[in-house]
Amino acid sequence: MQVNGREYRAVWMEGSTVFMIDQNELPFEFKIVEAHQYQDTCHAIRTMLIRGAGAIGAAAGFAMAQAFLQAPKKGTKEFILNARYEIEATRPTARNLFYAVDRVFRAGSGSSEHAVIEAQDIADEDARDSRNIGKYGNELIKDGYSICTHCNAGWLAFVDYGTALSPVYRAHKKGKNVFVYVDETRPRGQGARLTAWELFHAGIPHVIIPDNATASLMSQGKINIMIVGADRVAANGDLANKIGTLEKAIIARTFNVPFYVAAPCSTIDLDCESGSHITIEEREEDEVLYQKGIDREGEIHEILVCSPGSHAFNPAFDITPAHLITGIITEKGIIKPDERSILSLFTENK
Repeated sequence: MQVNGREYRAVWMEGSTVFMIDQNELPFEFKIVEAHQYQDTCHAIRTMLIRGAGAIGAAAGFAMAQAFLQAPKKGTKEFILNARYEIEATRPTARNLFYAVDRVFRAGSGSSEHAVIEAQDIADEDARDSRNIGKYGNELIKDGYSICTHCNAGWLAFVDYGTALSPVYRAHKKGKNVFVYVDETRPRGQGARLTAWELFHAGIPHVIIPDNATASLMSQGKINIMIVGADRVAANGDLANKIGTLEKAIIARTFNVPFYVAAPCSTIDLDCESGSHITIEEREEDEVLYQKGIDREGEIHEILVCSPGSHAFNPAFDITPAHLITGIITEKGIIKPDERSILSLFTENK
């Protein structure tokens, strides 16, 4: 995606350094951060400087490659194993993280150069798969459609193009008149801060809505389709995604609005039988209690927005059961959210 006239990916690696767009600073400041060691990349993933399924996966793959490059000649095996454990502990829900780390770990058994090549391949595949998701998802979007999103599953959440937003970008590029309702997505406001920022720079008409406005809009027939991303898809079609996805799916079913999930095969976990087996990450309460913003003078502040002395519960994800999902948009096509259809993605040539 272009920012200020230059093409960027959300995350990339040059030499032994990982470069990332600092998503915690958006939309008020566009900043590139350099992670020189795998520990730095781990910190970036843990603190959500880099976030989103595909971007987390690519960053984790790069971190694993960095570990091979950093490994001392003495105690190499122990160093690499400890690094793998540390990387995998950064975000427990995102399937792409474990997928990427495992691939790079196995490739690195040959040499550190092989690890770097594998990590780069994973990033390139992520961008290509996201582009293909846009191609298939575009077929669902008619001219004049209004699309609702939840959280951010655009190019910032992947290496490029994104998943939930990729069909929107494709439809816009094809000349379709589209409009996007952007859920603000508390507590971190990734819809209001990231999705809206992406759409603004892409020139796509949109409006930010409170998270609790979706039902009203759907009841009025103002939303034609809802497309969300996923952090992990179980073998039976259940999925983990940003907290609030479950209630959006319930609302969409109530008002007969098609509810689609956009996710590459790398997000599907065939070893996970159902959503009940997915670990749900619980994050710090301060993400709920405090908000960062910019005042009218252009100064950025973090302020307490909740009752002083009260505590907060902050689950990062929830589980949406397969029966509430209309279909899953993958890089290989659109499938039904059931075990047979999901398995076919890995057994058939498409």
